[in-house]
Amino acid sequence: MALMLSIETATPVCSVVLADGPDILGIRETAEKNSHSQVVSVFIDDILRENGIEPKDLSAVAVSMGPGSYTGLRIGVSTAKGLCYALNKPLIAIGTLDAMASGMRSMAGEDAALPLLYAPMIDARRMEVYTALFDAQGRKVRDTMAEIIDAGSFSEFRSGHIICYAGDGAGKCTEVLGPPHFRYIGDFTVSARYMVQPALEKFNGGLFEDTAYFEPYYLKDFVAGIPKVKGLR
Repeated sequence: MALMLSIETATPVCSVVLADGPDILGIRETAEKNSHSQVVSVFIDDILRENGIEPKDLSAVAVSMGPGSYTGLRIGVSTAKGLCYALNKPLIAIGTLDAMASGMRSMAGEDAALPLLYAPMIDARRMEVYTALFDAQGRKVRDTMAEIIDAGSFSEFRSGHIICYAGDGAGKCTEVLGPPHFRYIGDFTVSARYMVQPALEKFNGGLFEDTAYFEPYYLKDFVAGIPKVKGLR
């Protein structure tokens, strides 16, 4: 099996998982604000030590690539790249929204038979979120974008579907996205556990990043503390 470390720092949650194939061996995570740089390396050391794993035994390192927090993404990607360089291991990048959608689908239970679509949301200030739309098989049916949520959001997908939305950007949208077309998953939390299956699929397919040149997917530039949508002045 593939022994992989997955690192999630794109949101207020800092999460690290060690997995052997699809099986999670250990997990550490916290939602403490601005703690990523202090805890991510500690989490990694703790998980490896508790499982008797040497860093050299890892098959690959997976990292959440964004979109998300500029600072959080830099911390996670820098940590993952440092491990891959030092250990000569492949780097796997997982879209943050893709992993979130995978986790949301795993929570569907008996409702999985319903015509569900999944809209993971990452907070991007005020009523704006980073979001995409996925079907029940995990296929992306609408591209990732920064969107200001209003009563008309996702209007072209409402007919015949229930759109489930979750994430740290979702709670503020409940007043404009309600039944019958929308369902808020309030107990969903971003976690590296949802990276395990996508990372394993990429590992088995040999879909690795160029460690030297890989950069996070910010979606927005960061200028003087203010995010700026790429391509716009």
